Amino acid sequence: MNTLDRGFELLLGLAPPWRVSQVDIDRREATVRVEVECAGNRLGCPVCGELSPRHDRRRREWRHLDTMQYRTVLAAEMPRVRCAEHGVRQVRAPWSEPGSRFTALFEAMVIAWLGEASFSAVARLVGASWDEVAGIQRRAVARGLDRRQLAAPREIGVDETSFQKRHEYVTVVNDQAGRVLYVADGRDAKALDGFFETLGAVGCARIERVAMDMAPAYIRSVRAHTEAEIVFDKFHVAKLLGDAVNRVRREEHRELLRAGDERLLRTRSLWLQNESNMTRAQRARFRELRDSELRVARARAMRDLAMKLWGYRSRGWAERRWQQWYDWAIRSRMEPMKKVARTIRRHWEGVINAATSSLTNAPAESLNARIQWIKKMACGYRNRERFRTAIYFHLGGLDLLPDSCPSHTNS
Repeated sequence: MNTLDRGFELLLGLAPPWRVSQVDIDRREATVRVEVECAGNRLGCPVCGELSPRHDRRRREWRHLDTMQYRTVLAAEMPRVRCAEHGVRQVRAPWSEPGSRFTALFEAMVIAWLGEASFSAVARLVGASWDEVAGIQRRAVARGLDRRQLAAPREIGVDETSFQKRHEYVTVVNDQAGRVLYVADGRDAKALDGFFETLGAVGCARIERVAMDMAPAYIRSVRAHTEAEIVFDKFHVAKLLGDAVNRVRREEHRELLRAGDERLLRTRSLWLQNESNMTRAQRARFRELRDSELRVARARAMRDLAMKLWGYRSRGWAERRWQQWYDWAIRSRMEPMKKVARTIRRHWEGVINAATSSLTNAPAESLNARIQWIKKMACGYRNRERFRTAIYFHLGGLDLLPDSCPSHTNS
């Protein structure tokens, strides 16, 4: 055996009865072909491990890591054995995963690159097709999900994220460490039911709190499967209040324009922006409007007060302060603010839970932003399954490397 043959054996992690029999270098085609053979007439059954006689053999090829910029192909006459218990079975190649046309080292490299670049960029760099790269990602996620022991966390977050522009969504469940636990099509109760059914009754009983928005479908699903406290997201309440302030501004602006008053012209961003993020000129103009008799100024004051009613240690104090806010809003004679007040009243328990809890849906909002980045990197997804696979790949915290990769802990 020459040094080159031994080098490839070490790189592939080969051990008897496998060995490299020949390495051919074609400089014209810039290709390296590595021939591997399996010695012996009795081999272990891939199911039970019992030594069984060879049945036949079939020639197969795998793409391997490039050797000094030469395209490298590994070829072997792959034997099948006839097991007394399991019949004719294909012997597993120690350098590749079943069903793959790539070596484990090649797949490991592609998996690492997919974490940093788009499908098209990785496919171009490794000289593979888009579908081949997608297949490597799909197998990696399937391995990761099979290895993962999904123990129900005590606190989870539930959110929706857009799949396409036509109001199509997927439901994403995460833990408070920011790891995606579950992805399902749609944003109805059925989408979330699948997660709880995966956990089973014992897993559902472990869940103590769920951070989410006020979607009725999600509420029904959580209450049907768990005894957990529902904690409504502060950021969702802030969005409801911000939208209400903007509706008050629009209505008042129309009235003022009819009277020739242009004070609210081009002020939309002022009412929706945090004062700390304003420029000096914006802050001066906003304070002048805020201190006026305008209805939108009162609406903004209600919004600002509501944003301070979080982080209470005492549930009694939280309920008293929110009740005072509710009374002010419901008597405000501003229908958009009254509508938000009624919404909060309908979801009173969840709002008070949020006001007295450190649990938020911030991890879900962060994941949502990262999911949109994944979608942008891919220039959008037409296939829902590939979209779900990409979310698990980047955000699932999964063990993605092939078992047969020499660097993997299970190899």
